[in-house]
Amino acid sequence: MQFIVDCKTVGIQFRRYQEKNRMLRWAVIDSVRKRQKHEKFWALHDVSFTVKQGETFGIIGENGSGKSTLLKLLTGIIKPDLGSISVKGKISALLELGAGFQPDLTGRENIFLNGSIMGLSRDEIIKRFDEIVGFSELEKFVDTPIKHYSSGMYMRLGFSIAINVDPDILLIDEVLAVGDQSFQQKCMDKIRDFKRKGKTIIFVSHDLTAVGKLCSRAIWLNFGKVAARGTVQRVIDFYRQNVQDQEEARLKAEHEDSELELEQRWGSRVVEINKVEFLDEFDQKQHQFRTGDPFRVRIAYQAHSRIEKPVFGIAIHRNDGTHVNGPNTKFANTVPEYIEGKGAVYYEIKSLPLLPGTYYFTAVVYNYECNHPYDHHDQMFPFQVIPGCTEEEYGVVWIPSTWRYEGNHGKIIS
Repeated sequence: MQFIVDCKTVGIQFRRYQEKNRMLRWAVIDSVRKRQKHEKFWALHDVSFTVKQGETFGIIGENGSGKSTLLKLLTGIIKPDLGSISVKGKISALLELGAGFQPDLTGRENIFLNGSIMGLSRDEIIKRFDEIVGFSELEKFVDTPIKHYSSGMYMRLGFSIAINVDPDILLIDEVLAVGDQSFQQKCMDKIRDFKRKGKTIIFVSHDLTAVGKLCSRAIWLNFGKVAARGTVQRVIDFYRQNVQDQEEARLKAEHEDSELELEQRWGSRVVEINKVEFLDEFDQKQHQFRTGDPFRVRIAYQAHSRIEKPVFGIAIHRNDGTHVNGPNTKFANTVPEYIEGKGAVYYEIKSLPLLPGTYYFTAVVYNYECNHPYDHHDQMFPFQVIPGCTEEEYGVVWIPSTWRYEGNHGKIIS
């Protein structure tokens, strides 16, 4: 089978400096002596993959995993130390924001400069000039030096040039995250149009939803190596599982450490909350839940004497401080007549409505009038919500709903 991109066991080394000189005189001395300490590391190692003509191929991974370095290798900006790269056809690349732009030149001048770098003749650039400027929506600023452009304006101009030089292969780095949502959607529509024309796209993004919708296959880079390859959903699932495992370990450690954070805990302690556990539907301890999952919390306590009509309560905050809710047993008419000794109270949600994110759980026990805290643990217990029964990933809660139409309309499509 003929591949338009063929990467074979590619590797590249960079230098990582051990120390930085804090004084100019030492920098001068080091430059003369050439004795600045450094070590070599593999930014990419043994990376192999192929891309077929007309395919949209995804590359995902954490920051520093080698994604942008790989794109620079594909464009020929840098050369590999090991392996080989074969690219057939004209490449247009939208890499780092403003890469290839000359700040002192105007938008108009940079269009001609970048167009010529990408292999277009002056007549071809003139023919496409109005389309480039129109798509970027920068008509009023085209004769302004781009050093006065905002980051969003840089992205608009860069994407407009890259998409309108009619390349065989379009390389897109994370820069689409810059700019307003309207223009981002415009870019995505243009990418889909580009795809329908049978062009080849290599797409690097942290937006896994976009990667999943646009790409058919993908690789996951982890510390410069291919950690997973195959269908896009398979690779995304592997990547998400890894991120979730790391996050669960972090949350577990934070949960354990939080018990020592006394500034987040107050009260007379005649009743003590001595353990808070998150449980799944099988009563297994968890720190991660999917939207729509059963969600149970066991709040263990010890009353050092007989306490009449204690009120237990909870609160959930998102990690940006948003207060999601704060029910208690008094409002729910489930206050016990008294408690004594050790026991536990359970807070249960049949279907967790929270959308993906990190949340902090508060557990409290007060007197019946709710004006005297026995034990108050304020936002001391973190847990995470990951995508579940809905594709929605933005907002606070998932609200089950339906849509319907009136009037004349065509067939409903997905």
